[in-house]
This record gives sequence, structure tokens and C-alpha cells, in this order.
Amino acid sequence: MSTPTDAESSRPAEPSRLAEGVRPPEGRAANIRDVARRAGVSHQTVSRVINGHPSLRPETRDRVLVAMDELSFRPNRAARALVTSRSTTIGVLVGKGFEYGPAASLQAIDSAARRAGYAVDVAHLDEVDGGSIRSALDRLLAHGVDGLIILAPQAQTLEEIERLSITLPFVTVHSARAHDDHRLSVDQSGGAVLATRHLLELGHRRIAHVAGPEGWFETDARIRGYRGEMEAWGLAPEPLLSGTWTADSGYRAGLALIQDPGITAVFSSNDQMALGLMHAFREHGLRVPEDISVVGFDDVPEAAHYWPPLTTVRQDFPELGRRCVARLLGLIGAPASAAVTAPVGSTADVRPEFILRESTARLPG
Repeated sequence: MSTPTDAESSRPAEPSRLAEGVRPPEGRAANIRDVARRAGVSHQTVSRVINGHPSLRPETRDRVLVAMDELSFRPNRAARALVTSRSTTIGVLVGKGFEYGPAASLQAIDSAARRAGYAVDVAHLDEVDGGSIRSALDRLLAHGVDGLIILAPQAQTLEEIERLSITLPFVTVHSARAHDDHRLSVDQSGGAVLATRHLLELGHRRIAHVAGPEGWFETDARIRGYRGEMEAWGLAPEPLLSGTWTADSGYRAGLALIQDPGITAVFSSNDQMALGLMHAFREHGLRVPEDISVVGFDDVPEAAHYWPPLTTVRQDFPELGRRCVARLLGLIGAPASAAVTAPVGSTADVRPEFILRESTARLPG
């Protein structure tokens, strides 16, 4: 057994022996020397505590950690990790193509994590390939994160994640597996059913769908919902038009749709493409909703201010963030202190909400 070598280790460990009134000047954050004076040790000993040096007596280390906490010394998260063996940091892997949905989800995850006392370390993918994914994951793991949230809704990304066989606790936002215990999502297919059913109930029978780009889970799920509801009403789905989540791609889809005057309604796979659709229709003399109805998906903040205000399907991204963090903390086995502040909520899929505005109307006649 090695013998502790720090000179300060012989001093009593009670917090009462900490130097009273030792604080940095007003307006300056505490540094390592402030902690040393507060704990009555050398700054080298504080450095050894931060770096987990094995030669320290437990009572010396504890006295330094108390001083760190009292002075709000940074990196106090690292100091806490020495005691709990946890970094209290969640890693988030964000896929390429940072659209409104993933961006809103990340913001919600960050807010929920902070309320639970956790920091968020984000790694963005420049490309969707094995090398980029492994590099991003290696960086997060090197930072000692306690768990991962995979916010990369492309099928290729999650397929690569599965091949890597991650042993760290993780949660995926969307997954190719219907019963994957790591998966959380908004019910995308159910939201598409709500949008399509609304148009059918208004009397529309030729309803086009402008889908998102290939390879996205949202794209596939919303196509399934649209097609399933059309077929449930005994109707043949229209041929799909594909966009790229952008208003420009919606505009191009609108130019194609005006060539078929039999189409009386459109379900757009997101609100930005719906904006482009309405631009194309207005530019070519079609009134929304008098001549053609449009439904979007997401309920972006601007959707209520489109002209006309957009009927859409709302995804509750704050709730999705809360549930992701709550599930991950459960998988991590977070200590009671974190569990007390963990977001409260179900770990089931989030149900979408239909938002009725002014871009849809009953089919004339």
C-alpha cells in the first residue's frame, strides 16, 4: 500500500478547519490558489485533487473538494466527478442537416439537462459516414460523458450506431426499430394521419403529399401515415413529390402540382416546404384555401404568421427533450440528487397535436 506524500494530509479534515473569509476579490472567479488558501493546502495539492492523484489522503482530498464547492471553483464539475465517478455531462450527437426539428430538439434537451444538473456536450456530424460518426463519438467518449443522446434522424447514421455496439447508456431520437428500448420520438406517422384525415373530412379526395428527403425517419413515417389514411378511406395515394425541407423545394413542388388541376389539397411534410408551396400557388393565381388547401408539419414559430396562417401538426419538442433526458438518466442510474431535479414525464412517444388555422377549407361543391 502506498503512503500519502502530501504535507497537508496530516491536517484535520473537518470543514471547520477551512480558512474563514478566504474569497477572491469581488468580480473575479475563484482560481486554484484561492482554493488552496481556503483549504489550507498548497496549490500543488489542489492540482493533484483535480487530476485524481493517488497519493492523497482521503481527508485532504475531501477538504479541497469542500473548498472548491464553497468558492464555486471551476472545474467544480470535474471535482464532483472525482467523488461520484460521474461527469454529470450528457453527450449529444447531432446529424448533418440541422433543420428546425433537430435544432428545437437540441434546445429542449439542453434545457431539460440543465434542470437536472447536467451539462450538454454536443458533437456535430459534418458527413453521414462511418468515419465521421466514429470520430464524433470518440470525442464525446474522451470527454467522459455519462450517456449519449443520438439526435441524428437519418437512417444511415443510426445503422452505423447499431454496428458500433455502444456500451454507454444512450437514447436515440427516432429509430428504425419499432420496439427499440433506446428510442424516443414524436409519433410522426400519427401526425401524418391527423393531417391527411383533416383534408379528407373537408371533402378532398385528390390529396398530394410533398415528402421530405430520402433517408430521414420523419420522411418515411409521414409517408406511411399519409398512404395509410388514404387507403383507409378507399382512395389511392397520389404519386409523391420529394423536397429537401426547404421553402425552395416546396416552391418547385408547387410548380409541378399546378399542372394537375384535379389536385385540391396538399399535405406538406414540413412547414418550410408549405411556405414555398403557397408562394407558387399564389404566383400562378391559385388562392389558398379557396382553390387549394395546404397542411404543414412541425408548427414552426412563423407558421401562425404565414399568409394565410398555416394549418399544421405541432411537435412538442420541449416535451421530447424532457423525455429523452429522463429516460437517459434512468439508464445511467443517476444519483438521487439528479433524480430529484430530473424532468418529469412519460418515456413513451410524444403525441402530436393538430393545429387548425386558415390554410384549409371545405372542398367547394
